[in-house]
Amino acid sequence: MNQKLIDLAVERGRLIERISNQRQLLDQQLQPVGQALDAVDRVVATVRKGADCVKRNPEVVIAGVAVLVIVQPRRIWRWSKRGFVLWRSWRLLQQQLSRYGLLKRP
Repeated sequence: MNQKLIDLAVERGRLIERISNQRQLLDQQLQPVGQALDAVDRVVATVRKGADCVKRNPEVVIAGVAVLVIVQPRRIWRWSKRGFVLWRSWRLLQQQLSRYGLLKRP
C-alpha cells in the first residue's frame, strides 16, 4: 500500500509538471491575442470618451450638422484642405524657429 501512495505521488508530480508546461505554451500562443485585445480596449475607450464628449456638448454636433446642411460639402472640403495646409505650415515654421533657438517651446 505504501508503494501505491508513492506511485500516486510520482504520477501527481508528473501531471503537475505537464500542466505547468501546457500553461506556459498556452501563454506564449495567446500573447498576440492579448495584444490585439489591448488595442481593441484602447479603441473602445477612445470611442466612449468621444461619445461622452458628444453627450456633454450636443450643441456642437447640432452646429456641425447645421454647417454641413447650410454650406456646400465641396466648399467645406476646400476650406478643410486650406486649414490643414495652414496648420502644417505653422507647425513647420515653429519647428524651424525652435531649431534655430528663435522660439522657446514648452
